[in-house]
Amino acid sequence: METSDRQEVFARERQQQIARIVEERGRARVSDLADALDVSSVTIRKDLRVLETEGRVVRAHGGALAPSRSRPERAFEVRERLQRDEKERIGSTAAALVVDGEAIALDASTTALAMARHLRARGGWVHLTVLTNGLRIASELAGHHGITVAMPGGFVRWEAMSVVGPLGGGLLEKVNIQKAFMGASGITLETGLSDATEEEAQIKRLIVEGASEVVALIDHTKWGRSAFATFCPTDKLTAVVTDLEPPAEMADALRERRVLVHVAAPLDRTIAGHRHSSNNSQDMTA
Repeated sequence: METSDRQEVFARERQQQIARIVEERGRARVSDLADALDVSSVTIRKDLRVLETEGRVVRAHGGALAPSRSRPERAFEVRERLQRDEKERIGSTAAALVVDGEAIALDASTTALAMARHLRARGGWVHLTVLTNGLRIASELAGHHGITVAMPGGFVRWEAMSVVGPLGGGLLEKVNIQKAFMGASGITLETGLSDATEEEAQIKRLIVEGASEVVALIDHTKWGRSAFATFCPTDKLTAVVTDLEPPAEMADALRERRVLVHVAAPLDRTIAGHRHSSNNSQDMTA
C-alpha cells in the first residue's frame, strides 16, 4: 500500500511539472515531455488525459496545448469526453421524449449532441424538424431521412462549435418550437439554468422564449452549480433529464413547481428507449 501511495504522489508531481511546462511554452510534444521527465510516451499520454479532465491542458495530436486563460469554458472536444456515459444515458432518455411531427430545438451542448445521435439511431422519422445552433449537431442530423434541420444566423464560436449572436432572433421569432432541449453549465433554484458565457446564454434565451416546453439536460455534476449567465429561470422549466436523482431539497422544489424529472436508466437498459417513448426513465412528477 505504501508503494502504491508513493507512486501516486510521484505521478501527481510529474503531472504538475507537465502542466507547468505546457503553460509556460503554450504547447508541448509527448516525445519532448517523455525525454524531459525520463518516462515513457505511454505514461505521458496517461498524465495528459488526467490533466485534460482537470481543464489544465488541451490534448492535441502528438502533444498538448495550454488552454486560453481568456476562455471561461473548455473546448468542445474536451467537454465531449467528460461524463461520457452520463451524457449517453441522458441523450437516450431525452430522445425518447420526442414525437414525430414535432419541431424541437437542441442547443450546442455536448449532451444535446449525444441526444442527436440517439435521434438519428432511432430512425423511422417522417417529419421531425430540429432547430439547433450547434454545428456538430446539424452535421449529425443533416440529410437523415425524415429530419429537417434549421439553423439560426449568427457568428461561429469554435470553442463550443456553435452559432451565436442577435442575428438568430430573426428565425426564432418566426417558428413554433414544441420542446427545447437545453444543456447547461449549472442549475440552482435561484439562478435556474446558466451558461459559462453571455454569448451562449443569449442565443439560448431566444430559444427558451420561443419554446412551449423547456427540457433541461443535466448530469449530476451540474446540480447546485451556478455559472456566469442565466438563460432559463427555474419556473420556465417543464422537465429535467438527468443521470441521478437531484438532491432532496432540489427535488422537493421542482415538485412544487410541477417540473417532471426523468432519471435515465443505465446504458444497458436504454436500448429499448428508441422504441418505447419515455418508459425507460424513472419519472418523478413534481
